[in-house]
Formats: sequence, C-alpha cells, structure tokens
Amino acid sequence: MLKIRQLHFDYKKREVLREIEFDLKPGEVLTILGPNGVGKTTLLRCINTILAPKSGSIIVEGENVLELPRIEIAKRLGYVPQNTEPSRLTAFDAILLGRKPHIEWGMKKKDIKITRQVISDMGMEELALRYIDEMSGGELQKVSLARALVQEPRILLLDEPTSSLDLKNQLGILNTVVEVSRKEHVSAVITMHDINMAIRFSDRYVLIKDGEVFAHGKEEVITPENIEAVYGVKVTIGEVNGYRVIVPVE
Repeated sequence: MLKIRQLHFDYKKREVLREIEFDLKPGEVLTILGPNGVGKTTLLRCINTILAPKSGSIIVEGENVLELPRIEIAKRLGYVPQNTEPSRLTAFDAILLGRKPHIEWGMKKKDIKITRQVISDMGMEELALRYIDEMSGGELQKVSLARALVQEPRILLLDEPTSSLDLKNQLGILNTVVEVSRKEHVSAVITMHDINMAIRFSDRYVLIKDGEVFAHGKEEVITPENIEAVYGVKVTIGEVNGYRVIVPVE
C-alpha cells in the first residue's frame, strides 16, 4: 500500500530527514514515534506532499504521489492535521468538503450519502448542525477525521490526533481509525507522543532519532533499550489486562 524510499528533506539548508524508508500493508496502522523536534510532523507532511522532499519516493499502490496532480493525491491520502482552523460552517458542511476531490460538476446524492454515513458511523449526529467555530478542540478533531474519511482515501495520515482529547475521546478516535483500517483495508500513519496508546492500537512502528529511522517493525521494536536510545529515558515494559504498558523507571 505504501512504500517510502530514500526520503530526504531539508529546511533552510538544515537537514531534517534523511534516508527515511519503511513499508505499510493495506489495513495496517503505523505510528511514528520519537521526541519533539525529530521530524515526525515533517515526515507526515512530506508524505502528503504539503512539503516537497529534497529527494526520494512515496509510492501509494504502485504510483509515486510526488508525480501526481494535487487532486489525485487527495483521492489517495486523507490528512488530519494537529490543529484545525475553525470557520463559520456547520460540521456537516465542513465534513462534506472532504468530497471535493471527487466532485466534477456539483454535489451529488452519493456525496451527501457518504457524508451522512460517516457522521453516523462516528456517532456525530448531535454535532452535525453545530457550527465548528463553537466547538471544543476535541469536537473539531472529530470533524477533521470525518472530513478525511469522506474522501475515501487509501491512506489516512493523522498528526497527533489525540493531543486535545480527553481519555474517552482518545479511545474513540483511535478505535475509529482501527475499525476503518480493518473494514476498508485503509492504511493509517499516525504521529503520537503517547507510547502506551500507540502500542495499544498500532500494528507497526517507526522510531525516529536525529532525523533517521532508528527502528522499524512490529511490536518487537518496542523494547526498553530502543525507548531509552530514542527518548533518553529508562523504562520497563509490563502487562495490564492483556495490554503492554511502558512505565518510566527514573
């Protein structure tokens, strides 16, 4: 589904990312982990072509998205930014805008149907007619995710999707991402600071250190040694109710 090869990105002559490589299969959820400032958000924006990599390739279902028109990229990649700018739109209209890449001569019944279905699936009926500039940060994040889902993308890109949410809504958002990935065979790439949430919901991980991939793989890369090397913190890994849990020991 997704192949990143030899991705490099510089910002004002400062190398931010170098030799980034990883793969992702259909229906998998991958979380990018690492401390502040290592380039997690930059990597996500490069994948979505918001930022232009210096070199490398981003292959989605056999096509290099760096060579595609913007509208074709939007059909393949759904992006949920860390912050959404509020405007005087209802949640329904804001979510419906996610259908824009598929609209040629005006809105169709199919676009309305898909929007209503996503709102229903996410349990957002009570928010549908509210204005998004009157919503909390957590409610805005739900609208942003729903807008990405109505694009019917092959890959979801989510930048810190739980950062402004309470615990219940964190679980709700991540459960929705996993359910969509499994049901629609959509891959998801997430940046996240909460390692415990990451290991609860992810299939794969990319650990970034100093702008490079320090480790990439499944749960075998989430070790005390790797966590200490990347974050500079000693941890122990235990288990609670069948879930792996990381606990700092200093």
